[in-house]
Amino acid sequence: MLDATRRLEAGRRAHASADWAAALDHLSAARSENGLDGDDLVLLAQSAWWLGRLDDSLALSEEAFRHFDRAEQVPDAVMTAFRLCLLWVTRGDMTIGAAWFNRGRRLLDERADLDDSPARGYQLFLQAGMGLEEFPDSWAPRYATALDDLARRVRDPAITALSMAVSGMTALRDGETRRGFALLDEAMLSVVAGDLPAEWAGEIYCTTIRWCHELADFRRMADWTGAMERWSERYSSDAIYNGACRVHRLELMSFRGEWTPAEQGLQQESADLASGNPWVAGEGFYQLGEIRRMRGDIDGAREAYDLASASGIQPLPGEALVMLREGQPDSAWAAISAQLGDVDALARVRLLGPGVEIALAAGRTSQAHALADELRTAADRYATRGFRVWAAHATGIVALADGDLQTARGALRDAVDAYREDRRPYDTARALVCLARAHDLAGDGDAATHARAQATDILTRLGAAAEIDQVTCTPVPGGLTEREAEVLESVARGASNREVAAQLCISEKTVARHLANVYLKVGVGSRTAAAAWWRGHGGSS
Repeated sequence: MLDATRRLEAGRRAHASADWAAALDHLSAARSENGLDGDDLVLLAQSAWWLGRLDDSLALSEEAFRHFDRAEQVPDAVMTAFRLCLLWVTRGDMTIGAAWFNRGRRLLDERADLDDSPARGYQLFLQAGMGLEEFPDSWAPRYATALDDLARRVRDPAITALSMAVSGMTALRDGETRRGFALLDEAMLSVVAGDLPAEWAGEIYCTTIRWCHELADFRRMADWTGAMERWSERYSSDAIYNGACRVHRLELMSFRGEWTPAEQGLQQESADLASGNPWVAGEGFYQLGEIRRMRGDIDGAREAYDLASASGIQPLPGEALVMLREGQPDSAWAAISAQLGDVDALARVRLLGPGVEIALAAGRTSQAHALADELRTAADRYATRGFRVWAAHATGIVALADGDLQTARGALRDAVDAYREDRRPYDTARALVCLARAHDLAGDGDAATHARAQATDILTRLGAAAEIDQVTCTPVPGGLTEREAEVLESVARGASNREVAAQLCISEKTVARHLANVYLKVGVGSRTAAAAWWRGHGGSS
């Protein structure tokens, strides 16, 4: 008995000092020797959770719930049920999560004296944002109002933080971007101050990052990721939220063009999180696929996209852009348009820019115009920097396709400047390629050469030099890339491969590769047939 008591005391001290491994060891030993009461089972479950041992944490939490339920410790039983709901839903098991939610709510509803308890606030938070089937209208204003009213009555810092988070996310969904992020930022101050239980703090963080990502607010995403890294380091380097923070940090590195360390890290961190936090893991796998796609590693990209899909993340627009790269503009359009029809207005926004590019490549000019118009409307409504630069880029390439060179050059310059300021080199280079095309058509050869040289330099440094030939700026017959069209135009005029290479400043081997792609795409087997096809589709005569 003495040994068990000492073990229990050591486990409690270890838990208080965030030494999760020692807490798990001591408390597990005490449980084996003499059993644990509900409160100590909760400490043991939390220790397992911090170490990423989700199955153990769930089993121990269920054991704690049974202990509280038998002892008629209703507030503790309710909070344990709601914690189990949160963990199961985060894991992706919505049905089990909903069952635990309903069990906790039933117990809470049986106690009128708990109507103004903090537990009711956790219930409202789950109803507002967890996407349970019974509550499909996530972030509905009524949840925000009810939680705000409760927070004013109970004066609990955790409930106040949950209330601000729900109100902030509701505002964001309704297009009140400045107010929404202001509320979320204030809720995050409570998170990093330690005002909430760790699991709930992590849920607010992950949801905040999700909204930053959704609204393309990458600066805010970077700031809160750094703050959460510092927060989680206080609870040991093995803490589960360190893994989530690292995935988001690696995503940001990818956006900044730090592809090699990002690729290596995303593969490992996403795999480590796959069983415990599939949403974050899926986002990591998707970004891994994006790095590989941008580098031209198509097989590797598809492998990563499959992992993202298995984690519940739809790997678009990446998969559609792979189809476009492989000369399948109609298939790419079918994929992106199907997804556009399957998501809400806000989720559509990040698909619109790629949708414009794909529509132009598929010769669907009217659809490209409609998507660009929708993107400009979204940029005006949500007023985020990320949406504005996407809208400028889309406006530029649609104007270029229309031959409106003044509008095209102005919009593409704006896009280049904004991408540069946000340290997004890959997007900067792609906008520069289109700007160079606009300068060419406007007869400004020096400006075109300068823009193209900048784009080539950036893509070469990134390890994506071949991408300069893949950028779609104007519609081209047959799903050809603009560089393939340039090669075919020269061939149709009678140029040899050597002459084409000299004109376009590429190697003869590259010219031959482009011609092979042309033959495959337009269904011909010779140089003469390809030239004839080009003349028949509006090319050089």
